[in-house]
Amino acid sequence: MEELIQKAKEILSRARGITVLTGAGISAESGIPTFRGEDGLWKKYNPEDIDTADGFRRNPKYVWEWYYGLRELISKKEPNPGHYALVMLEKIKPYFTLITQNIDDLHRTAGNANIIELHGNIWWMRCMDCSYIEENREVPLAEIPPTCKNCSGLLRPVVVWFRDNIPLSTIDACLLSIEDSDVMLIVGTSGIVEPAASMGLIAKHVGKTVIEINLEESINSPKYDLVLLGKTGDILPKIIPINK
Repeated sequence: MEELIQKAKEILSRARGITVLTGAGISAESGIPTFRGEDGLWKKYNPEDIDTADGFRRNPKYVWEWYYGLRELISKKEPNPGHYALVMLEKIKPYFTLITQNIDDLHRTAGNANIIELHGNIWWMRCMDCSYIEENREVPLAEIPPTCKNCSGLLRPVVVWFRDNIPLSTIDACLLSIEDSDVMLIVGTSGIVEPAASMGLIAKHVGKTVIEINLEESINSPKYDLVLLGKTGDILPKIIPINK
């Protein structure tokens, strides 16, 4: 492992542009449960009831009670060494983009700035009627379900639900960041959920070096240049180059 860590550090040291893709693994090390996996949230709840527009229309109070519980849990968690290592990487590299599948906002809390939130952000709400959008970090929420200040319509979390479309502008921004990078770093993601799952393969296709850090190999691990198995909070701080 030490040899792999040193090799990854050398690759990052030479790179001017780096795109990072993070998934639930890095947040799990801060105590935030994953949605999939052995103890994932979808093992306990039916996603059709929680994470679809139809489910929300049927019972917005139930959906918001679930999301309020998740907001309350997240509000008590802190970024871990893996998050802070990515902040340092952004500081020392001329070109850096962080694409995250996580909705908890811990990367921004840690100090990262150039972030693409692929699946949205749990601390933002959007009106189902007039599309008014606001940031709201109230814990507890003033009302469940919350309503729009403009039209009194129902507010929903600004997260990507099943059958929601990720905006093309967001996908384009991800692809442009990969094109402008020398290296793609894939951190704590299973490589199952699209479009994130294909981004490492796209990076390889256009000639980028791809490094994966995860607890276990993903389905795409054999196609990447370097795979480091272990906790992101242990490995990331060790591979951040000290030189610019």
